[in-house]
Amino acid sequence: MSKTNKPAAPVNARNPWTWVPSLYFAEGIPYVVIMTVSVILFKRLGLSNTDIAIYTSWLYLPWVIKPLWSPMVDMLKTKRFWIVYMQLLLGVGFIGIAVAIPLPNYLIWTLGIFWILAFSSATHDIAADGFYMLGLSDHHQAWFVGIRSTFYRLAMITGQGLLVIVAGYIESHSGLPAVKIPVISEPQRAIVQMMHPDSLFITAESGDLRVVAQPAELRIATKPRPKSEVDSLLRFAHTWNLQHGFYPQEEAVHKEIKARSGPSWWQRNVTQNLAGFLRRHFGEERQMTLVGEAQVGNVGVLFFHLSRPPGAQKEIVAHFGRDSGDKSINLMEGGRLVFTDKNWDKPAMAVIQLDPNMQSAAQSDFIVRAGNIPLSWSITFAVLGILFFLFFFYHRFILPRPAIDTAVKSHHFLQEFFETFVSFFKRKRIGAILAFLLLYRFAEAQLVKLIHPFLLDSRELGGLGLTTGELGLVYGTVGIIALTCGGLLGGFVVPRFGLKKWVFTMLLVMNLPDLAFVYLSQVQPDSLWVVSAFVAIEQFGYGFGFTAYMLYMIYVAGEGEHKTAHYAICTGVMALGMMLPGMFSGWLQEIIGYRNFFIWVMLATIPSFIAACFIPLDPEFGKKK
Repeated sequence: MSKTNKPAAPVNARNPWTWVPSLYFAEGIPYVVIMTVSVILFKRLGLSNTDIAIYTSWLYLPWVIKPLWSPMVDMLKTKRFWIVYMQLLLGVGFIGIAVAIPLPNYLIWTLGIFWILAFSSATHDIAADGFYMLGLSDHHQAWFVGIRSTFYRLAMITGQGLLVIVAGYIESHSGLPAVKIPVISEPQRAIVQMMHPDSLFITAESGDLRVVAQPAELRIATKPRPKSEVDSLLRFAHTWNLQHGFYPQEEAVHKEIKARSGPSWWQRNVTQNLAGFLRRHFGEERQMTLVGEAQVGNVGVLFFHLSRPPGAQKEIVAHFGRDSGDKSINLMEGGRLVFTDKNWDKPAMAVIQLDPNMQSAAQSDFIVRAGNIPLSWSITFAVLGILFFLFFFYHRFILPRPAIDTAVKSHHFLQEFFETFVSFFKRKRIGAILAFLLLYRFAEAQLVKLIHPFLLDSRELGGLGLTTGELGLVYGTVGIIALTCGGLLGGFVVPRFGLKKWVFTMLLVMNLPDLAFVYLSQVQPDSLWVVSAFVAIEQFGYGFGFTAYMLYMIYVAGEGEHKTAHYAICTGVMALGMMLPGMFSGWLQEIIGYRNFFIWVMLATIPSFIAACFIPLDPEFGKKK
């Protein structure tokens, strides 16, 4: 690309403390919201893990192809212009999501706006990183590199931690009161046949709107029951809930569209066959084990309804699951129920089953939470929109106006653009370099898409059943702090012996802590402290190991006139390495379950070690001179 000599000092220079921290805080927020918070949002709104992984993985695409349009930022307007007006567009986009979330067809609108936000955020990244070099002297660039990284990390804590905690607080305080139902197993109790839901007489009650559970306490006999009876009851409960609108409309519409269109050639010949093979050999069986030839654990049924109509066009989403107690008592049907003004007086059904080997009395406490999820997330995104309007006004006046920040004019743009890519892909052992960049995070790319659903999903589905607020604390705060500490330690140790000596150690430290999620999925501990500790271990290892990846991209970019463009290409390949594995991770997890999925993640770390054996790397690179 065309080069321009940098002046000794920018024109209209301002104290870097007035704009560098805020600029990189503003750069980090959109990325973490688009890549991470969107996963939590869609999970709380009821999307399947398969859909979440596919839709949010596609949002990586702007960062994958960022090198293709980054020269346009240089050629059109100034970098200051792009920074300021991308922040304005981001503010408008966040407000748009806040408005779209309560809509019936929210998925189409939010995904479309997220795409606009993703391209805006990637463009903002290009302009901000370029402006940093133009607006600061060489001395200040070196001095503030740690400051910009710190505020970028603070943005991650704010996005994944504080904002999610706020959404969780609003969710828990804006909906209906939680209802706790004790479920008790009784060895001496006789098996009771389920009453038909039509026999329940429901009328509107005075007072505040609330969820009513019948019975208030459920007692189940421990004597096993014929499998045919239990299967029939489960089918009846599922059909009843579906027919009366207790399951999310989006899920029903999605299934209807799939049923009408029919499977594609790829689905018929590849996906369905592969899914069948994986389900037969590696799938988790949720049905209880048989006792004898045709006996399974006994079941009990709970009925839920609202005390009065919720209001026209208003939905009440109730999440039901085990809160504490014996893990041999499991929810089999009715984990997420939607009530409206059309079905509030119909009983929704939840089926709870005992382990067939249970012979003694035991108790588990189940809880119904009916927070206003759309309201909580609408408020959260509205706050984000206001924040970026403030960034827009602040940076419009406070950012310096360096004389060098002008549109770059090049009469040979296409030739230079082509030469940049050719020079990158013509380097020696480019195949090994690309394999390393694509496979280094092959396992982590799958893990990161399912961490939040795993932490949020009920224990009956194999998750840990955290609330939204607890997730923000555990992963968005404790996890990010551990991630930052791991990154700092990685930056400290590499200069002692160089990257070549550390690369395999860093790979091991990054991947081995993934065993934390193998443990969490197998044991499903109740203690938030235990969960936080294991998440912190995994994130610390990831932060430490990711240092090697960042340094290797710097090594690959090399020196010379194309250094910046080559580094941008590396970041695009990095994003592609996160995008492709993430797309199939949700589909795979729903087939084999969380337990086997996290074991698969450990196996998926192997390609990164193989790729690291073949990369070109100067033994002196990274050593402290």
